[in-house]
Amino acid sequence: MTVTMTAPGMRVDPGAMLSPPDPEVPEKAKRRRFSAEYKLAIVREADRCTEPGQIGALLRRERLYSSHLVDWRRQRDTGALEALARTRGPKPTDPARAQVERLRRENERLAKRLAQAEKIIEIQGKVSELLGLPLDPASDDEQSAT
Repeated sequence: MTVTMTAPGMRVDPGAMLSPPDPEVPEKAKRRRFSAEYKLAIVREADRCTEPGQIGALLRRERLYSSHLVDWRRQRDTGALEALARTRGPKPTDPARAQVERLRRENERLAKRLAQAEKIIEIQGKVSELLGLPLDPASDDEQSAT
């Protein structure tokens, strides 16, 4: 049973009521991508338009905005097809740069380990002094060689 509250004296026809909204979530719109050839073809076609309204008709037919045309013309003027083929997103990394960065991080890590090892050796020397044990680094090298 459905109860509909209305102002007094108004009649509601249940058949004329609006259906509930569709619970289906629409798919997220995806960004359109245009190839360099397509951009160049549209710019050339727009440049050939001579009559008033022809460019607007072209943009409507292709479902484009005037800002597309402005951007593509600017890109064409600054760098022809290379600028039109430019992709969005992060630029590809140079493998040499990645290797330099990896080696820099490894160098920092090894420098920290060396500093830690030097501190340990220094502490061992102080402990041996306190205990009165002689440390002779040259004798250690000679014993390991024999």
